[in-house]
Amino acid sequence: MMGVLGIMKKHTSLVCLCALLSLFGVKKVLCQAPSYGERGSDLGVQVFQEVVRSKPLENVVLSPHGVASVLGMLLPGAHGETRRQIIKGLRYKKNGPYKMLKSQKGFPMEKSFMSTNKANFQCESRSLDFSNPHTAADEINKWVNNMTKGHIPSLVKADMLDPAMTRLVAVNSIYFKGLWKSCFKPENTKMRPFNAADGSVYKVPMMSQLSLFNIGIATTPEGSKYKVIELPYHGDNITMVIVVPSEEDTPLSSITPHISTATVQTWTKLMHMRKIRLLIPKFTAEAEVDLEAPLSSLGISDIFSQEKADFSHISAEPLHVSKALQKAKIIVNEDGTQAAAATATILLARSSPPWVTVDRPFLFLIRHKPTGTEVHTQISADVWNVVGLSFSVCRNHSLHGADKPAVRAPPAPPGHTP
Repeated sequence: MMGVLGIMKKHTSLVCLCALLSLFGVKKVLCQAPSYGERGSDLGVQVFQEVVRSKPLENVVLSPHGVASVLGMLLPGAHGETRRQIIKGLRYKKNGPYKMLKSQKGFPMEKSFMSTNKANFQCESRSLDFSNPHTAADEINKWVNNMTKGHIPSLVKADMLDPAMTRLVAVNSIYFKGLWKSCFKPENTKMRPFNAADGSVYKVPMMSQLSLFNIGIATTPEGSKYKVIELPYHGDNITMVIVVPSEEDTPLSSITPHISTATVQTWTKLMHMRKIRLLIPKFTAEAEVDLEAPLSSLGISDIFSQEKADFSHISAEPLHVSKALQKAKIIVNEDGTQAAAATATILLARSSPPWVTVDRPFLFLIRHKPTGTEVHTQISADVWNVVGLSFSVCRNHSLHGADKPAVRAPPAPPGHTP
């Protein structure tokens, strides 16, 4: 039996397509490295869902693996409540390759932190001089550009690197290129209408193919039905999975909250080979996501706090994450798919306590704490007069039990008559 399937929900449909490509494709393409476990991926999927909720009408491109991976790099250095929050979110121990730690030149890091990242995560470490933020950013971006085959040419900006406080930058990058097992013919790509989530209709290039695909119908707990279609790449080990609501009036937003790695596993039992004509957009999409808000919403918040962050297993110097971001890009055409993502966390030293310098006219009062009585209030116009008043007040006998001051007032400055 032959059917026709078109992907007709512009913004939110592309959201799910991009996210699941990362979930399925990147996880398997890096098979030479230790598996990072599906529970760690779930955190990335939850971050994706938080971003989708905050941007309901925008295309979202995100690598769940990248999010989980860069937090996994920080986990060996975390301690106390900071560590508990990361473990609760991740719930995994290992992840894939292409990771780098860029530390401030001369910054001492705990050997156990370094060795754990090297042994478990194949993470390379380099020293940088962050006192020159532009040079340091260029070095990091050069590494990211090489690892993503030029698809993410820039990740870190110089103004993200405090020349005095930056101590460590943890970076993760992913690149995937896959050719369709059954390619779309370019001559079948036509401009067709595409219905956006906001009701707008656009003309976009739609690829078309009549072939056998693995397809199934799934249902959310609330009863919303959606189609799941699997597009294999050469080798059959990597697939793209597309999710689209079965009914045109069902928003994708009613389905995305239920997607998890466990849900994805159930899809495999629902899908069967069927001959259909598949129409999907030909597109390029890219996005940058600030990860602080979604991670904080998921309970990983202490890492961003100067007061609460505890990375004492990285260094004795107090550190916190000042920036966590990801850039991702995906290209889908008749030949296949290219996807790249780079994720970074920037760790700063805790800033020194602010200075309060009383070097201009000021108000002061002397207060008896047990009674709450203001013994004396004064607006200063002259430092010498303030000192004199302070001593005269301290000698007030109404303060029973107060010791007489043992400090003498300093001599008057030259040329000053008290």
